[in-house]
Amino acid sequence: MRKRRIILDASIAAVVVLIMGAVRGVYSNELMLFNFIVFLALAQGLNIIYGFTGYLPFGYVGFYGAGAYGFALVVMHLHAPALLGMAAAAAAALVLAVILLPLLRLSGAYFAIASMAAAQAVYEVVANPDLEDITKGPYGVSLSDVFAPAASYYTALAILAFALVLVVWLRNSRFGMSLQAIRDDPVSAAMAGVSVVHGRTVAWLLSALIAGLIGGVFAWHISVFYPDTAFDLSVSIFSTVFLLFGGATTLSGPLLGVFILYGIYNVIGIAVPQYFQFTYGALIVLLVLFLPNGLVSLLTSRGIRVP
Repeated sequence: MRKRRIILDASIAAVVVLIMGAVRGVYSNELMLFNFIVFLALAQGLNIIYGFTGYLPFGYVGFYGAGAYGFALVVMHLHAPALLGMAAAAAAALVLAVILLPLLRLSGAYFAIASMAAAQAVYEVVANPDLEDITKGPYGVSLSDVFAPAASYYTALAILAFALVLVVWLRNSRFGMSLQAIRDDPVSAAMAGVSVVHGRTVAWLLSALIAGLIGGVFAWHISVFYPDTAFDLSVSIFSTVFLLFGGATTLSGPLLGVFILYGIYNVIGIAVPQYFQFTYGALIVLLVLFLPNGLVSLLTSRGIRVP
């Protein structure tokens, strides 16, 4: 049974990656496809920390922005190749995650708000005009020397694959089960021999790593961006809504959330934004009222296991 679950989860992940890789050759709007990959990866990264441990960081964009500027600083000042810049993006996000580890002592709304404040603090540092010589301050960075749309697109796809593999592993491993036990009742989990601190720390670092990597590849793909873009709070909001809409702790829930809601955004939100606000708001209200556990609860409430 466990082997069949792993095969099903892995098959879904593989199909998503293959589709997003193949569609680039038949659809001309590469930026939209790239943004789909970004949000698919971010929703799964957020799934690791929220779905498996119950911690919801409203400041998740802080890791994304740290990754973008980690990439940019290495490329601008050291003239490093893009792949080395991606390593710097990962390192920047992980360093920030380590610095913010004390936030895990908080819970609920206190943790969510504290993480958002931390992300805003990082933004203020990066956007400081006095640091123009280092970060370019509020004036933005240009990375035209490493601009490579195809390479950055497929690197983003590889990061998405990595995020999906992590979620598949967590859903089918003893460590993932221990994280869910921590989420449900940390006191009972600790009494059963589960290391609560270790579990939360690993989940926090893995979640930050995904955001940092995807932030780095965003900087690579866009090449010209500003602090307001890299630390835009809407990145956290969209990722959270996509995750909750589809259903946390599952592999397919965040995928459904991104494909449905971001798809609606691209169909309605760009052409007729006034209708998009109404449609988006109505969907979220209906979700909170009738499906608080996301779309996948339509199946799980009937005893059907959702990948």
